[in-house]
Amino acid sequence: MSPLRLGIVDQSPIRTGGTAREALEATLALAKAADRLGYTRYWVAEHHNTATQASASPEILIPLIADGTSRIRVGSGGVMLTHYSALKVGEQFRMLETLFPGRIDMGLGRAPGSDGLTSAALAAGPGALPLDAYPEQVADVIRYMTDTIPEGHRFRGVRATPAGERMPETWLLGSAYDSAHFAAEQGLGFSFAHFISPEGGQRVVQAYRDRFKPSTLLAAPMANIGVAAVCAETDEEAHRLGMSRHLMRLRRAQGARTGGVPSPEEALAQDYTEPELDYIRYQQSLAFEGNPQRVRAALEELAASYGVDELLVVTVTHDYAARLRSYELLAQACELTRD
Repeated sequence: MSPLRLGIVDQSPIRTGGTAREALEATLALAKAADRLGYTRYWVAEHHNTATQASASPEILIPLIADGTSRIRVGSGGVMLTHYSALKVGEQFRMLETLFPGRIDMGLGRAPGSDGLTSAALAAGPGALPLDAYPEQVADVIRYMTDTIPEGHRFRGVRATPAGERMPETWLLGSAYDSAHFAAEQGLGFSFAHFISPEGGQRVVQAYRDRFKPSTLLAAPMANIGVAAVCAETDEEAHRLGMSRHLMRLRRAQGARTGGVPSPEEALAQDYTEPELDYIRYQQSLAFEGNPQRVRAALEELAASYGVDELLVVTVTHDYAARLRSYELLAQACELTRD
């Protein structure tokens, strides 16, 4: 197996008592550090109407990150395509690829990244497409970007501009068979969200490989895995830091739309009910928390079980310095190097 490669998915977490501007500034600073440390790619998420995540527009953050870095690939993790026009998304990423050739990833997702009411507000007017139109939307994005709208299509002759010889690396994001199957049918990369729903993930990724059909964009299957991790000098400190994300997710599961990422002190001081403790324990079981060597060993074991050589790491802490330190420790432990 090839040496483990690591990328980053950044949700631009807003901490309790902090601001969205601080969260976005932390994202830009972390991206520069990731470029220096040897991470392979830096993807920014899309979330709407939330007090815990500042990134609602990946297409705005991507050029800022790409302009402040020199090597690392930069992209979306992902653009929630069901909210938007396929042509407009194609044009955005055509523009990004033109400005930063060879460094842009277009990650597309189907999840709303929001609640139902917010999804309705994002819908493109009374003609908004239903969720089951997503496969055709993905196909249309590729067609617009490659100027291959077929005969008989009502938008034959329309293409995404600016035109160029290169395409962004294109990925579908998902945590279930339907996204894997569609990525395979379209000949696109597939990024599996292990940190959201790990059950049966190895089978999902294998199904993607088994069904993969080569395309003009990709000759062979290309998969990576998104994981949640926190590194610290000791296991105890890593578990302490991780409690911030676990309480944040618990509150979100309970319907809270306000409040940022809590401090570890606040999370540890909570008087949890037994069902809440069960939820916390489950979230801890999905995350990789510990000292650098422990986390490295666990990530390598996971990558081997999936048959991949690249993991995208999601790290959420209340303190931005602790998040940066976690990525630094992980890079050192995994011996990441710049190409």
